[in-house]
Amino acid sequence: MGRLFGTDGVRGVANADLTAELALGLSVAAAHVLAEAGTFEGHRPTAVVGRDPRASGEFLEAAVVAGLASAGVDVLRVGVLPTPAVAHLTGALGADIGVMLSASHNAMPDNGIKFFARGGHKLADELEDRIETVYEQHRTGEPWDRPTGAGVGRVTEYAEGFDRYVAHLIGVLPNRLDGLKVVLDEAHGAAARVSPAAFARAGAEVVTIGADPDGLNINDGCGSTHLELLRAAVVEHGADLGIAHDGDADRCLAVDGAGEEVDGDQILAVLALSMREAGQLRKDTVVGTVMSNLGFKLAMEREGIQLVQTAVGDRYVLESMKAEGFALGGEQSGHVIVLDHATTGDGTLTGLMLAARVAATGRSLTELAGVMQRLPQVLINVPDVDKTRVNTSAELAAAVVEAETELGETGRVLLRQSGTEPLVRVMVEAADIEQARAVAGRLADVVKSALG
Repeated sequence: MGRLFGTDGVRGVANADLTAELALGLSVAAAHVLAEAGTFEGHRPTAVVGRDPRASGEFLEAAVVAGLASAGVDVLRVGVLPTPAVAHLTGALGADIGVMLSASHNAMPDNGIKFFARGGHKLADELEDRIETVYEQHRTGEPWDRPTGAGVGRVTEYAEGFDRYVAHLIGVLPNRLDGLKVVLDEAHGAAARVSPAAFARAGAEVVTIGADPDGLNINDGCGSTHLELLRAAVVEHGADLGIAHDGDADRCLAVDGAGEEVDGDQILAVLALSMREAGQLRKDTVVGTVMSNLGFKLAMEREGIQLVQTAVGDRYVLESMKAEGFALGGEQSGHVIVLDHATTGDGTLTGLMLAARVAATGRSLTELAGVMQRLPQVLINVPDVDKTRVNTSAELAAAVVEAETELGETGRVLLRQSGTEPLVRVMVEAADIEQARAVAGRLADVVKSALG
């Protein structure tokens, strides 16, 4: 069996790859593994279960709840809420497990299962591996040890989760948003109710788009992967800024008053300066990935803020933050983690904090985001090559040195193998887009000849 868990839970086409049987089995396995690990010792275990609005989430939620309850875990069903809300409630309610059903920014037919440990933190890799092993053992015939009578789990609707999460968001904001007009694109996803309520309660005038989920329209031409509608709406309504989430609202991208995109790197730059000013940016450090724009790195250097770069993936950003005690980190894609207030990327919190900075300074988002100049970035995927030799080919190494010499300090080259496909990604940044394209094209040709 191939590894079920990826970098962000178990994901696949609902009812094809991700079936009700798999969801139920993994949930039972998770309960048994956490019991083995001593998580439930001395008390009756509780789980928080939430989902995004996908139609498939309805039957998958039923399967997860059934699996957990059959293993003796009491379940609090919080309904449709963002991933970071489920993580927060898992911690705030003292639950032993959190489960979120979502495929984030993926198209509607997909879905996923993400488990959280006590405190709302992502499960450790070794626990995910153990859950897979235990699931496979029982899938092939070994019977479960099942509680009976009063030992089975009870299932309760926890409608208070919505208000509790919104109150948390408002409670951590440094200032109100009175006087701001904000357009919110909710991607017809999990934050369709939460985000407008939070912004409105914080004092903003709110215009919403993509906030009518019907189970089938999640991420469909809207949200953080499709900013066209938000750009147009910000300009049309004369708003100060726009905020876009993905389907489970762990991401946030923004649009300024002129309709121009403000990406994750720019949001991190704005928040880094704001948090340092408030004495909250521990060690004057922000965490990004190797794909962070060079303009972000140069801006942080100029401002006296250190940038730590990790492998691509918000899990690696979070690992670095927790290991070193850093307060802020994220990715260009809009995963932003403010560790003092969230255990995972929280798109609504990020958008609120960005808007709060605009309100507090009286400066436009255009001006604030101008702290960094986003350098042109060209990415070419080179397929059907031996990606394992990307770091050992002498011919390729020589071509990279030549490219870096040509680009100087205002450019950058990054070659990395795909984690899931037989291809190598060639990324080049330069002050001039034509130079970036030319250098990337040459390097892609060398990758083909050297690794083909």
